[in-house]
Amino acid sequence: MQTSLGTWLRALAFAGPLTLLLSAPSSLAQQPASNETAQQAFNNSCRTCHSVKEGDNRLGPNLSKIVGRKAGSLPNYNYSPSMKEAGFVWDEDKITRFMLKPDEVVSGNKMQPYGGVSAEEAAKIVAYLQAASQ
Repeated sequence: MQTSLGTWLRALAFAGPLTLLLSAPSSLAQQPASNETAQQAFNNSCRTCHSVKEGDNRLGPNLSKIVGRKAGSLPNYNYSPSMKEAGFVWDEDKITRFMLKPDEVVSGNKMQPYGGVSAEEAAKIVAYLQAASQ
């Protein structure tokens, strides 16, 4: 009984790390898919008017390095007076709230109605903007 119990415990001790080792590649393989999902969310909801390429202003300003940028401060973009005077720096929370309800964050902004995004999609877009700005 002693020998079989010891063998059993050794097998269990070996199985835990082996399970982690075998599951690691599949979890790593899923990471690019989430980046692709985030980019897809941006493309579906934002790309028509915005770019993540510095200097590429379209109907909306480029969103390169948007996190940490003062609202309404990009040169060579014609912001609304209310956006120029907003007086805050974009962070993840402000960007998310602006995507969900732009007029509640900056009343009188020029963002065109586009049907909106869900909170889940907004979180993906913010993740994409942060990754694209590095």
